[in-house]
Amino acid sequence: MSNPSVTDPTTPSPAPATSGPARPAPERPPVARPSTAPVIVKLTPPFSVRLSQLCWILSFAVGAFAIVYMFVIRETQLPLMADVVRRVSEGRSDETYQTAADIIFWSVFGILVAVLLTQVTLLVSFMSRRPHVRWWQLGTLLLQLLVVLLASEVVTIGERGEPLLPVLAAQCGLVALALLVSALPRAIAWSARRHDVRHGPESSALGDF
Repeated sequence: MSNPSVTDPTTPSPAPATSGPARPAPERPPVARPSTAPVIVKLTPPFSVRLSQLCWILSFAVGAFAIVYMFVIRETQLPLMADVVRRVSEGRSDETYQTAADIIFWSVFGILVAVLLTQVTLLVSFMSRRPHVRWWQLGTLLLQLLVVLLASEVVTIGERGEPLLPVLAAQCGLVALALLVSALPRAIAWSARRHDVRHGPESSALGDF
């Protein structure tokens, strides 16, 4: 007869009960380290900046066409300009009027060329985010308007000179539009930022479009 108090060695003993809350899962390591050094990257400029750049380039094309056309018609315009000077101040020799017409023509021509080259240089500075470039661009526009007003009275006269005035006006309009677009908030913020900085791999695709 077997003793009930004796435990069978082949019978498995029950597992001890666990007490206390379960351990939380370990946190997932971050993809980007907060201590990563910032990196200067090249991001696409916002749409307003690219639109302003396009307007500037179109104004350069129109201005170059106006300058070439003005040079081509110079022989036709000089006698007409001499007549305008003669009506202002009579009683002088023909050579004096011709000399005055030459001075006015080449002064207007030279200023238009200088303004165009200056605006090209300023556009490069603008795209490089140089400070205060917009004020210099505005100054060139004001000078350009004064020259166009002078040209409308003396240079853009006659059958071949009248088509030149709308071309010069279109150039001024494109410059004014480029300046207005470059003054939009996104373009201002892009210029003030000076550099595009990436702090981690997740921010590499961020940009102000």
